[in-house]
Amino acid sequence: MKDKNYTIRIMTRKEVDIAIEWAAQEGWNPGLHDADCYYSSDPNGFLIGLLGNEPIATISAIRYGGTFGFLGFYIVKPAYRGKGYGMQIWNAGLKYLEGRNIGLDGVIAQQQNYKKTGFTLAYRNIRYVGIGGDQIPANAEIAKLSNLSFETIDSYDRLFFPANRSQFIKCWISQPDCTALGIMQEGKFAGYGVIRTCRSGHKIGPLYSDSPELAESLFLALKFGVKPHASIYLDVPEVNHSAVSLADRYNMKVVFETARMYMIKKPDLPLDRIFGVTSFEIG
Repeated sequence: MKDKNYTIRIMTRKEVDIAIEWAAQEGWNPGLHDADCYYSSDPNGFLIGLLGNEPIATISAIRYGGTFGFLGFYIVKPAYRGKGYGMQIWNAGLKYLEGRNIGLDGVIAQQQNYKKTGFTLAYRNIRYVGIGGDQIPANAEIAKLSNLSFETIDSYDRLFFPANRSQFIKCWISQPDCTALGIMQEGKFAGYGVIRTCRSGHKIGPLYSDSPELAESLFLALKFGVKPHASIYLDVPEVNHSAVSLADRYNMKVVFETARMYMIKKPDLPLDRIFGVTSFEIG
């Protein structure tokens, strides 16, 4: 039943902080500076549901290029769940992305509900937790991304995502409290990774590379900058067995998982070279 006092509109940048805070309360552990980069990806793609003047629901529906979109931050305040408010904002998000292939990382418990609206499971993403410190890799050609051309980084990132997301990546790799590193092999850019400070510990994402060996070198370089015994998180596609082995090798433990689902089709991405997902919220 529709409530005439319930309205859905585009969020302001300040209201994105509400979605981030609710995500933290749900245990999703957002980064300290995620909001600016998320908002920059599509300022019209963040919706808020208000009952009177009270925010009670959020969703992000990010348009990438002309053919892809990603849903995230689908949260209803606990006291208002089961009353239809969530479905209304969900439908508004789908309408904004109408005609596009849409991806999402949903909690496993909601997988059947997503299937009812047309989504198909592609694979699971697994969140691992470990600790920082360790040793920096020897003989690895690692450089700060700030010392490399953005065109090189952006061109490489395009291999791993279904559409252009240059605006987001430019913000993501230069956000405060983060380390962004690239790796070269025989003079060629062959991978990059970012680690950022979160509400709890630090998250690595993305982590892309041309080989498992290069991914491990990047992983070690990123975690080397974190204090020993501080928590680090890594989200990996379960279908990348080398990524799972990397997490296991460094005694990381599974703490969470999502169902990566798509509405029209699973994009043809090199999953064997994706060792760390950028974000469960926007892809």
